[in-house]
Amino acid sequence: MGTPRAKGSGKKRRKQKRSLFVRMEAFVSRLSTRNTFWHRVCSLIWLPYAFHSGIKMKRLDGQTFQATLPFRRFNRNWYNAMAGAALLGNSEIAGGTYVFGYCGSDYTVVCKHLEYKFLRPCLGPAIYRIKPRDDIEAQVASGTEFNAVLEMEIYQAINKPGSKDRRVGRCTATFHITPKAQQRSKGRLR
Repeated sequence: MGTPRAKGSGKKRRKQKRSLFVRMEAFVSRLSTRNTFWHRVCSLIWLPYAFHSGIKMKRLDGQTFQATLPFRRFNRNWYNAMAGAALLGNSEIAGGTYVFGYCGSDYTVVCKHLEYKFLRPCLGPAIYRIKPRDDIEAQVASGTEFNAVLEMEIYQAINKPGSKDRRVGRCTATFHITPKAQQRSKGRLR
């Protein structure tokens, strides 16, 4: 005769049922990454300044990402140039959206450090060209928390044919990315 088995030791562990809040949050996160319409609706609710600034994100191809900040009254200062706060604040939004696009709804993305260097006044729409220093896809595949450093070049869009875009700023942003499952296991999320 063998030793008695503990109750339930032979059964596989069932997944813990997620709360309504966790399921709703995951649904809204997936919805916001689905297309531009839902991204704009979510930004109207949770990022009203980004919504009113009119920043638009666009993936040009698999590696190239571009954000455009229109030259509208909400983004201009008193001497009719793009406000520095608009350029700085929207660089965090553009970079965070870039990282969130790679990570998806199962990760929390937080801006840890933002450094912006103003080079010249911006007198038209601003274009953010974003490039990561490290391979974000490989870090996401590891399943652990990590930091992603992005380098952004900010240009003033010029609509004249044959003209080059003028660089108006340079930004370096560090984002901390944590899997939501890891936060739940530590009791940081519901």
